[in-house]
Amino acid sequence: MNNNLRLVVNNDNYNHLEEKHFFKKNELKIILDLYAKMVSEGSWKDYGLSISSKQVGFSVFKNAADNEMYKICKNFKPKNKNLKYLITDTNGKILKNSFDLNILLKNTNWKNLQK
Repeated sequence: MNNNLRLVVNNDNYNHLEEKHFFKKNELKIILDLYAKMVSEGSWKDYGLSISSKQVGFSVFKNAADNEMYKICKNFKPKNKNLKYLITDTNGKILKNSFDLNILLKNTNWKNLQK
């Protein structure tokens, strides 16, 4: 018998750690819904995830071989509440920011942001 296996079911401590260092389920759903819409329009082709101790990022690409176009970020310890969610460009410049992910993504004109 393997003693290294553990079953984790509804462990509050485990769930708390996961939320702290990643997108919550509803946040990821909002992002993936936008991603599906943009893929169907032909604007985005690929995505990637990056995780650090300070933030988690969802990068979007025009083509799989290109550099990222944008990164949708969630800061874990923002300096102010409006820096909790960010949209950054390839160089890390903040293009838009908000305290609410849904508002940030719905109020972004992606066609104008690309120029």
